[in-house]
Amino acid sequence: MIEFGIKDVIDILLVALLLYNIYKLMRDSGSLNVFYGILVFIIMWIVVSQVLEMKLLGSIFDKLVSVGVLALIILFQEDIRRFFLTLGSNNRLYSFLQLFSRKKTQDEEENPAIMQIVRACDYMSKNLVGALIIIERRMSLQDIENTGETIDANINAQLIKNIFFKNSPLHDGAMIISNNRIVSAACILPVSHNRDIPKELGLRHRAALGITQQSDAISIIVSEETGHITLAQNGEFKRDITTEELERYLNTIM
Repeated sequence: MIEFGIKDVIDILLVALLLYNIYKLMRDSGSLNVFYGILVFIIMWIVVSQVLEMKLLGSIFDKLVSVGVLALIILFQEDIRRFFLTLGSNNRLYSFLQLFSRKKTQDEEENPAIMQIVRACDYMSKNLVGALIIIERRMSLQDIENTGETIDANINAQLIKNIFFKNSPLHDGAMIISNNRIVSAACILPVSHNRDIPKELGLRHRAALGITQQSDAISIIVSEETGHITLAQNGEFKRDITTEELERYLNTIM
């Protein structure tokens, strides 16, 4: 009789969690078919080696697995790097620990830089000025910052509006905010290959989502066509938010 205990339940749940995260990683990178192919191969390998006990075919599969792991590491090195970066950021653990930290006072919660960002977004939204603002959190965006032009200035609504003005040489690309300062502009972001992104959203939204899939950064997008404000975090959109909602949300994360 097969014994089935709590350890087996935990084992199954951990494997399911691992497969789900690999599935999400492949889906976001546009390699979902590769995930299905790997899954089918693993099932065939288990059936041939463990169930049917075909020694010759099983040994061939074993060799393919040993070589295939190395090939997958080379093929998906960027996705694997993103996975470990996300794992190392400890977003959920950090949020959990925040529950036990002391409650901030009203003075500590107020951040004058937030109102500057909100005012700029409000103006750009009403005047159909496209914008992409990235707020760095715990994970460094130094590589992204190096792709643009160094600004290193205090956060100011007028400066943000001037940078994203249609005739400005810096309006294309993303603005990076770090430690309550505008550190660079016209930065190049990784583009998300998530197929679930609505077709009406363009390259600016895909870039905004892409950086949140690779880091714990926050993206704020102002649509040039509709003026709608969208916020992206952890690979997900919060679409068509108001400036009041934007201010409230930024107050909780900055």
